[in-house]
Amino acid sequence: MAERTVIELDTVRKAYPDGTVAVAGLSLAVREHEVLALVGPSGCGKSTTLRMINRLVEPTSGRILLDGEDVTRADPVKLRRRIGYVIQNVGLFPHRTVEANIATVPGLLGWDRRRTRARVAELLDLVGLPAATYAKRYPHELSGGERQRIGVARALATDPPVLLMDEPFGAVDPEFRRHLQAEFQRIQRETGTTVVLVTHDIDEAARLGDRIAVLSRGGHLEQVASPLAVLAHPASDRVRDFIGDGSASRMLALAQVQEADLDGADLIVRPAPPPVRLGARLTDAFEAVAALPGSAMGRVPVVGKSGDVVGSLTADGILGALRRAADAAVSDEGLADAVTDDAVTDDDARSGAGSAGGTAVADAAP
Repeated sequence: MAERTVIELDTVRKAYPDGTVAVAGLSLAVREHEVLALVGPSGCGKSTTLRMINRLVEPTSGRILLDGEDVTRADPVKLRRRIGYVIQNVGLFPHRTVEANIATVPGLLGWDRRRTRARVAELLDLVGLPAATYAKRYPHELSGGERQRIGVARALATDPPVLLMDEPFGAVDPEFRRHLQAEFQRIQRETGTTVVLVTHDIDEAARLGDRIAVLSRGGHLEQVASPLAVLAHPASDRVRDFIGDGSASRMLALAQVQEADLDGADLIVRPAPPPVRLGARLTDAFEAVAALPGSAMGRVPVVGKSGDVVGSLTADGILGALRRAADAAVSDEGLADAVTDDAVTDDDARSGAGSAGGTAVADAAP
């Protein structure tokens, strides 16, 4: 069964009176329940694209469909009440309590007090901030991470089908950012909300996105595909330049140990070192192999769900697993689907767009 499209951008263009083109004829579909990460260099139009979806920025031409409805013909105020929106600096009302901030849109929609209070408590529990402790606090009494979580709770107050997030973790220190990203993943899994996430950080996009859409300056769509497909097979020189070095190490964190990657269990040297579980991230497997004593001959046991040893893995096996994952990502997506017509420009013609199919892990060692 085909996945349902929740948001569709159909040749959307944004040009300003001075002639600046922020977004040039962008066509893109966002699937139900997915996290689509929009990435690209400064000036690529990713935030403009996001804000056109909820009409904080008006498109010059083209159509934007939300569940089949053309949002350019909808009442923008009513539209925004149907779409959650989270920004880097949160934007909580400083004179209102946490409870009142979260209740903003329910109040505008005429929810009664009991329903609103119950929803606030539910959302505070969802984001890990108990209502008994946090509901009556004011924004200045919260840490940066707590304010960010309240911003997410407020955006989810009316259970919108779509959540737009513009650099939501950019103002948080790097150490706490990973924690917030993990919290976001948990919340998105629990709610199933369709999310469009803008970030300048390819690592964040690869970690959080089900798919990544890479834009270049002027709002040209260069590639849209799974994180593994983008990292392993960048569709253009612009994508490759944006990703930079380190694709293999990023892919280690995305790909998993599969049975096809294993050697026999009989090759394990006794006493056996600590095992890696089947389905573990390749990052974990690589760390386990790197930590082996010389007596282990570079081989770790791999255990299945039952805890029984199902095979063994070496550094060469991890490299093979990385190549397999890269090839599988493109087979699943189809490289032709990952490369858009917008990616082929005059610059590509001069530089040779045929290089787009090259793999980032052909000769890479983990």
